[in-house]
Amino acid sequence: MHAHRRSRKRREAKEVPFPPTPGLGVRQFRRRLHAQGSDGRGRPVDFEFATAGRILFGFGTAARIAPEAAALGDRLFVVTGATPGRAAFLLEALALRGCAVKAFAVRGEPTLETVGVALEEARAWGAEALVAIGGGAVIDTAKAVSGWCTNPGDPLDFLEGIGKGKPLERPGLPWVAVPTTAGSGAEATRNAVIRVPARRAKVSLRSPHLLPRLAVVDPELTLELPPAVTAATGMDALAQLLEAFVSRRANPLTDALCREGIPRAARALPVAVADGSDRRAREAMALASLFGGIALANAGLGAVHGLAGPFGGMAAAPHGAVCGRLLPAVTAANVAALRARDPKSRALERYGELARMLTGRPEAAPEEAASWLAERVREFGLPRLSAYGASPEQVPELIAAARRASSMRGNPVELTPEELSAIVHESL
Repeated sequence: MHAHRRSRKRREAKEVPFPPTPGLGVRQFRRRLHAQGSDGRGRPVDFEFATAGRILFGFGTAARIAPEAAALGDRLFVVTGATPGRAAFLLEALALRGCAVKAFAVRGEPTLETVGVALEEARAWGAEALVAIGGGAVIDTAKAVSGWCTNPGDPLDFLEGIGKGKPLERPGLPWVAVPTTAGSGAEATRNAVIRVPARRAKVSLRSPHLLPRLAVVDPELTLELPPAVTAATGMDALAQLLEAFVSRRANPLTDALCREGIPRAARALPVAVADGSDRRAREAMALASLFGGIALANAGLGAVHGLAGPFGGMAAAPHGAVCGRLLPAVTAANVAALRARDPKSRALERYGELARMLTGRPEAAPEEAASWLAERVREFGLPRLSAYGASPEQVPELIAAARRASSMRGNPVELTPEELSAIVHESL
């Protein structure tokens, strides 16, 4: 009996925490594990993960916004898009619950001036909580108002890049995020992106205090989006998933989200653009957008957003369309740079996996990811950067600003100024 126990203990001692890869013995598996790291990238796992306090997802969840928001306060500041009528159902539901409501409409990308006006109105109203119902611009405006309402001082001082980058020391007003597009994933990120035209810059206000108390993602709210908006926001969602997946800061949790989100978006986006009433496609894109927002908030981005941010400061251009136009060229440049400088890199393997997820072809090479993306850009008719007034003469200024952008730190390979310039010229 004792011999049996000793034998069992010896067997247990030999067990490893994961099942060995088929065809490999335990020793080979251990060597591979130690070489690759438990995250598969040759490094130990070390990360922080944060997202919205709660997330409600699914058709019909918009009916739960009013009771949830009413529980946060009696005086609500509701930030909407350029057509406030689309939020009428929510304003009526809040009024029926006895809430005092002040609405503020955002038109276009949020500027420092726009957010400043919203902040003044929210403070004058005595807002106890906020609700943002709209696209990324609307949600980012609400984030900034939430944070600045409780952190006095010059708003410029809290901005990255052009301000002092002061941290928000106090939690912002509680707020609820309700996206009506499937692209930015802003309902799950901790930064608000704000244009400062006077500085020709587009910068972030960033803090964990900016995460919403609740995110309500109802695909029903995206059914009426026109094809052009569906395409632009959808390509933004893809860009965020792709960049988070190959980011230097990626971790096992963000990898899992990207591996779920990328194939969904690849299959669903062409369908949603062609037929906006397709509920399954809209659901898949809403989920992909949410996953992209969570992933980018925890893994960072790359050269697409490193270029798109500064470009947005120089030109009043829709962020999603700019990201979509840049995405194929950046992907091709990254793959080429990795092949030339580090052909055995894990990042290049990631691009191979990415190509397989996008194309559905098991034998797809890393370069095919860029080809697939370029086909979607042509199919959707995304404008070239020159359509927003960009010219070759502006490229040096853009590259200089892009190299300082925080998003560049996540790019899987450091691109030279010449490589970045070639990307922009190809996208003009």
